[in-house]
Amino acid sequence: ISSSSLKIPTRPQDEDKGEGKVYGNVFAELESVDLPLGTTLRSVYDDQPNAHKRFMEKLDARIRNHDREIEKMCNFHHQGFVDAITELLKVRADAEKLMGQVSDTNRRLQDAGREVTAQTEEVIRCRIQQRNMATTVEKLQLCIPVLEMYSKLKEQLESKRYYSALKTMEQLQNIYIPRVSQYRFCQIMAETLPKLREEIKEISMSDLKDFLESIRKHSDKIGETAMRQAQQHRTFNSAVQKQVTLSCAKPLYGLNGRTPLQHNGLSTEAADEEEMDEKVLTVQDLVDFSPVYRCLHIYTVLGDRETFENYYRKQRKKQARLVLQPQSNMHETMEGYRKYFNQIVGFFVVEDHILHATQGLVTRAFTDELWNMALSKIIAVLRTHSSYCNDPDLVLELKNLIVIFADTLQGYGFPVNRLFDLLFEVRDQYNETLLKKWALVFRDIFEQDNYSPIPVENEEEYKAVISRFPFHDAEIEKQQFPKKLPMSQSVPQIYSQVKEFIYASLKFSESLHRSSTEIDDMLRKSTNLLLTRTLSSCLQNLIKKPHIGLTELVQIIINTTHLEHACKYLEDFITNITNVSPETVHTTRLYGLSTFKDARHAAEGEIYTKLNQKIDEFIQLADYEWGMAESDGRASGYLIDLINFLRSTFQVFTHLPGKVAQTACMSACKHLATSLMQMLLDTELKQISMGAIQQFNLDVIQCERE
Repeated sequence: ISSSSLKIPTRPQDEDKGEGKVYGNVFAELESVDLPLGTTLRSVYDDQPNAHKRFMEKLDARIRNHDREIEKMCNFHHQGFVDAITELLKVRADAEKLMGQVSDTNRRLQDAGREVTAQTEEVIRCRIQQRNMATTVEKLQLCIPVLEMYSKLKEQLESKRYYSALKTMEQLQNIYIPRVSQYRFCQIMAETLPKLREEIKEISMSDLKDFLESIRKHSDKIGETAMRQAQQHRTFNSAVQKQVTLSCAKPLYGLNGRTPLQHNGLSTEAADEEEMDEKVLTVQDLVDFSPVYRCLHIYTVLGDRETFENYYRKQRKKQARLVLQPQSNMHETMEGYRKYFNQIVGFFVVEDHILHATQGLVTRAFTDELWNMALSKIIAVLRTHSSYCNDPDLVLELKNLIVIFADTLQGYGFPVNRLFDLLFEVRDQYNETLLKKWALVFRDIFEQDNYSPIPVENEEEYKAVISRFPFHDAEIEKQQFPKKLPMSQSVPQIYSQVKEFIYASLKFSESLHRSSTEIDDMLRKSTNLLLTRTLSSCLQNLIKKPHIGLTELVQIIINTTHLEHACKYLEDFITNITNVSPETVHTTRLYGLSTFKDARHAAEGEIYTKLNQKIDEFIQLADYEWGMAESDGRASGYLIDLINFLRSTFQVFTHLPGKVAQTACMSACKHLATSLMQMLLDTELKQISMGAIQQFNLDVIQCERE
């Protein structure tokens, strides 16, 4: 033990009173471990000179004191220490022996504990595995529903059940994924769902585009089916109207599967019997609308319904414009019109089905807007193309097709009044084509006529004539066969053709949803056009033809007289076929009387003209020798021939009314007298002999005698 580390109490007798006390304090501070030494040592060196030396001396003395104390203490305990060492040496052997036993025991304990440790580690590992498995099972129980739902989603996508897939996505996103959102696969799954939604939107939109293309191709078939059913109902209703007086009503159709209403007191069950139990096709039978429903549901679930509605309406507007665009040669065949109408009907039947089968995809306002746009285009197209048509049969077929077209769409709630207004324009076109056709018919009749009274050999031939023309003459009926009727063959033919024209005009007026009075008025107006324009023009052209002689002109006058008398029968004929009372106010009268009167007056004027021309021809043959010495004693040969011609001609005039024959005779005599006077007063005539004057006088006397 170091003496410097022992604390030995200071002895007062070893120190001086003053200095010893000071160093005693210093040593006390040095021996203390609590005070800093720097301050204490500085106080030793700073107090007085040679303090260091005296301090060292005091310090050595202090150390010696401590050493003596230590030695005394060691001497006091030395025997005990020796005894302890001796005892310790005795224990050493036992300790070594004990150490060997401990080592052996430790070895054996280590060997025995090693197996326990291994088993303990296995138990710990198993416990850890068990805990991990329990944790895994717990987490898997949370993850498996997510994976099952995702697997279900994949199956739904593969089977194209997109609406169900969206519902599954919604459940995944809102219920299942939040439970295990800490796993990466769930994060990947959550990131994939928006992409799948967009993929579903694209696929459904692609299906919608295919659907739009499909209905574009099937519109023709849909329209054809709808119009065929409309035609069947129309035929049935026409048959019923022959038995019962019915008011105009809308046709009934079942193309969209709607429940038909009662029509004119008869249900469609009777119509079904009339159709021989023919299967009624619906629009669903022709078109699969599931892409529209599916796409609508998908966009509704995705909250983007408005985008889908706008896209659908925009595409249908484009298709409407394509459907309404006709072929350039559509007017050439009825098949072109039929295909055009079928496509339009098919388009609006589909829109009507979409309107009623979906909630708000299309609205009534939207379909009305489409229909108004289509109607304006249809009317413009029909007005243009019908003007190119010159065949009345084709125009009539077009009218029937327009009526069926209008009735079909009217059955689906579309207003078609403007189409029926258009039919009145088409009717005018139809009448024009009829007038052109009948102008050719009348021309052929006039060219083939022999302009001779009709000979009848027996009663059968007589009845055949009067069955075609209303002729009644008591005097002729009393005559024996064979006999002749005053008119030529063209008269009954003209009368029959006028009736055929009325029938043809009536065909157009049918099914226009007009009253009998209106139809009667239309027939009379069209017949008036036939008489006053077409027939009158044909008669005027006939009368002006060079090859028509006086005999033919006389027969034409007779013919027009009989046709004029037959006009009242034509009026009765129109009244009978339209079932209009003759007492109906404002009934249009036929203008046949004025037509035939004008033709007769023209023929009479032509008779006077041709008669004067014949007289001029005979006078041109006159070859007077104005310087002859004396006359021949008889009338000139040219004058004799002229008088014989006039005698035979006036004999033909006996069939004319007395005033006409008298006027013709007076006109001929006046023209002959004027011509003779002009011959005598000719300025080129320089001199006349007395013999020539006598010969001229004989000719005048001969004229006076006749």
